Amino acid sequence: MNVLIVESCQDLAAIWRRHLERQGMSVALATGQTDAVRYLSEHETDIIVLNLVLEYGSALAVSDFANYRRPEARVIFVTNTTFFSDGSIFNHSSNACAFLPATTAPEDLAAMVEHYAAS
Repeated sequence: MNVLIVESCQDLAAIWRRHLERQGMSVALATGQTDAVRYLSEHETDIIVLNLVLEYGSALAVSDFANYRRPEARVIFVTNTTFFSDGSIFNHSSNACAFLPATTAPEDLAAMVEHYAAS
């Protein structure tokens, strides 16, 4: 299973990556929109863990590009804000499958990734 984590905080991305790799997943990291688009242009991806608030670029642009370039890839959005907490992210991103707080335990995030990749 191929996972792309798009997260500006490298420490948080590293924690998530370790948990996913322990589950046998192949994990790549991108810190922003440019890196994510470049990766998606060249690599198969099953699941994208995407922070809604990126320091560099737009998470919705990444989601839109993934929907075009990798339509089979599902997106798990994470955030530390209340923006889209009403669930409207699912109206804006057709490939969204989950919306989680960034404080979600890494093992729970790994379980969500595994669940949605298997769907």
